Amino acid sequence: MNMKNNLILALDVGSESESISICDSIKDYIDTIKIGYPLALAEGLEIIGKLKDKFGFKVICDFKVADIDATNSKICEETFKAGADAIICHGFVGSDSVQACLDVANKYEKELFLLTEMSHPGAKMFLQKNADAIAEMGVDMGITNYVAPATRLDRLADIRRIVGEDAYIISPGVGKQGGDGKKTLEISNAIIVGRSIYESDNPKGACEKLIESLK
Repeated sequence: MNMKNNLILALDVGSESESISICDSIKDYIDTIKIGYPLALAEGLEIIGKLKDKFGFKVICDFKVADIDATNSKICEETFKAGADAIICHGFVGSDSVQACLDVANKYEKELFLLTEMSHPGAKMFLQKNADAIAEMGVDMGITNYVAPATRLDRLADIRRIVGEDAYIISPGVGKQGGDGKKTLEISNAIIVGRSIYESDNPKGACEKLIESLK
């Protein structure tokens, strides 16, 4: 999943009108957005198709799917039927639950991103201890897309070594969480940025400034 400027907008706003306003301002710089629970719960899965139709974006649904296999299948089915290009799932639930997501992604000829380690400080308490094993599981399962943190470049590098140079890694944590976008892209394929853009009084200007900092 190649992305313009190697940049994904995390569109964690709470209304269709706000999402459209922000997307309209940055559409010349970004072609991939990440929609999570805030927008999906506020506006329904229909927002995926609306934004795709209006702007032509690729949409990654960051639902961090983490349930039993049967429930995971249902979540992924509804998400892909709504038009999503990719979905993010947790790996800590084990291979059977992840395989359920992968099977549905393959059925719809869409993408699955396996979350190895999150970007916030709390991830170090429990998730980090198993992140390498989650990445190894993903490799064994033939998964080629991963999520790993921009906030801890040493851990990002560890994940890269495990999944290999041909894997596609996207990294949250640049901006408000303190991750360095340019350094992250030396390891990762794309960065995910949310609040630094959508909370700005001038999202377009914030986007331009961020892209300039990556050069």
